[in-house]
Amino acid sequence: MIDKSDVRAAAERIAGHVRRTPVLESDAFGVSLWLKLEQTQHGGSFKARGAFNRLLAAAERGALPPSGAVTASGGNAGLGVAYAAGTLGVPARVFLPRTAPAVKVAKLRALGADVRAVGDKYADAQDAALKDAADTGALFCHAYDQPEVCAGQGTIGLELLEQTGGAFDTALVVVGGGGLMAGIATALDGAAKVVAVEPERCPTLHAALDQGERATVAVSGVAADSLGASRIGEIAFDVARRTGVGSVLVPDEAIVAARRALWERHRLVAEHGTAAALAALLTGAYAPAPGERVAVVVCGANTDPSDLVRA
Repeated sequence: MIDKSDVRAAAERIAGHVRRTPVLESDAFGVSLWLKLEQTQHGGSFKARGAFNRLLAAAERGALPPSGAVTASGGNAGLGVAYAAGTLGVPARVFLPRTAPAVKVAKLRALGADVRAVGDKYADAQDAALKDAADTGALFCHAYDQPEVCAGQGTIGLELLEQTGGAFDTALVVVGGGGLMAGIATALDGAAKVVAVEPERCPTLHAALDQGERATVAVSGVAADSLGASRIGEIAFDVARRTGVGSVLVPDEAIVAARRALWERHRLVAEHGTAAALAALLTGAYAPAPGERVAVVVCGANTDPSDLVRA
């Protein structure tokens, strides 16, 4: 699967291609915490890290074809691949479910990606992307379940340790397919605890941990566009069990409130899926022990901000 050496190698490989995103200390939510502002990353989310690591590693092996890269995505993974591929001068095709938010589709096209809408679920888009890769020889970039992708996302954890001097005990990380959690939990193993946060209506990791095996679950709700994988990734499930990651669930109304709170208290624009991590603190789904120091990964901002400003 992946280990810390993979994350360190990814950090070296993608240096100069991704932003070292800032950390904001905050006491605006009833507890002192650090916010890792990964929504300021290229493409508007953490996904550029894994995409660059996947493409650059393929280039090192001589396996980055002229036909470029192909991915399936609810939006953010596609944006990461499109940005990385454009930077490296290769084409990108992104397969999306027809339910993908218009703001993400517009950004994909602005980045020069060949955007193709297929079906109503992520699984439909993935099937189409896999067929395209087989037909064209393009490099398939999984949204969350490839070692190079997960290791790239894990570089956030290394940065967070460096930027805070390791002065936090727990990191709250949202989970959809689990690539972000897998990378960060690997990077922080032995240094800090990772708690996975999921919407009640997208409980992929929660269900897998409860049942002892990866299970397919129904997904819906306000965060389904970014956290709507119906099955936790194999790598993420392995890392969660190996490193002791647990999952807490938050309702949609708490996610909406947390998203607005990020805007109102810090003028931070975040997606609903991103805001789920903070919602765990605001609802008490995760209650820090006295003196426990917490970091929250704010991982994406590809959203329509018009509803953040009250009429």
